Amino acid sequence: MPPRIGIDYTSALSQGGGIGRYTRELIAALAALDTLTPYVLFAAGQQRSTLPASPGPNFQWTPSAITTEWFARLWQRARLPLPVERWTGPVDLFHSPDFTLPPLRRGTRSLLTVHDLSFIRTPETAAPGLRAYLNRAVPWSVARADHVLADSQATRQDLIDLYHTPGEKVSVLYSAVDRRFRPVTDPAALSAMRSRYDIGDGPYMLSVGTIQPRKNYPRLIEALRRMDRPDLRLVIAGGRGWLESPLYELIRSQKLEDRVKFLGFVDDDELPALYSAASVFAFPSLYEGFGLPVLEAMACDVPVVTSRVSSLPEVAGEAALLVDPLDVDDLAAALNRALADSGERRRMIAAGRKQTQAFSWDAAARQLKGHYDRLLG
Repeated sequence: MPPRIGIDYTSALSQGGGIGRYTRELIAALAALDTLTPYVLFAAGQQRSTLPASPGPNFQWTPSAITTEWFARLWQRARLPLPVERWTGPVDLFHSPDFTLPPLRRGTRSLLTVHDLSFIRTPETAAPGLRAYLNRAVPWSVARADHVLADSQATRQDLIDLYHTPGEKVSVLYSAVDRRFRPVTDPAALSAMRSRYDIGDGPYMLSVGTIQPRKNYPRLIEALRRMDRPDLRLVIAGGRGWLESPLYELIRSQKLEDRVKFLGFVDDDELPALYSAASVFAFPSLYEGFGLPVLEAMACDVPVVTSRVSSLPEVAGEAALLVDPLDVDDLAAALNRALADSGERRRMIAAGRKQTQAFSWDAAARQLKGHYDRLLG
């Protein structure tokens, strides 16, 4: 019989962006590539009656009504040896794409994806409770895993430097851009999007990401204030996160309520038009394990300004303007250049199209299947 592979699909069902999107796209590409291997998709906090169609005929759901919070208490805090196979049935290999590895039966091979170590590199940007949990659960999971996937060379090096993980135990598996991300040029579609989100007809710079300190929104808002572009608005697409209050207080104190627009979480289907209508995409994050919105913006022909830290130079290549995320003047100058220099804009857009071609979900799925095969011997 062919080996049976389990995958924790929980994040794909519970998270709209970030790791949820990563898991959905990667497993969809794997389903298109491999129609023979039997896969078991574990889904915590789910009822079978509410599950969507599986990614492929060889993918079987194994849901549990126990929530992710309770599994975290049982597996990562109490470290009870309740193997995930109690829910999935016997598997030869289990892949966890979301930082932590559940207990497994003896002999089950394991693959773990770690997206970033921001809770160590920028601890002040993480909620204290979450930081304490990750500092306990992630190194324990990394130590137990047979192999670890990192989103970037930067994250791979962090795993080596901070956890002393052997280099041969960590491989890089890049994310990619879904094919839906392409320029939207239909005036009616763009006008409808602006109306739907009450953005107005004027120019805007866009940023995408959960409202949390690591995204560096306060400095982006200060850069907006210093740019002397009263016609320009900042539009932020991202769900509510943590440690948000100082950001809203800054906007009130600077009287920028009319120039900063929060959209909340925006569905993937809506994002291409939102990117395409933007004059510039700003992503001055303090740390990223990969930074997928950079590539999404490039795929929609939008000039990108991002940070020269962590994985972002690796992802952006020569196609973006890179800045010191702690230097507001540097950020404001780069944004002004991306907006005003027509020749630079043309160069960045052309380079961005080329840069996105280096990242493919099909290639990622082939690489993932190769890791599965090697772990199974």
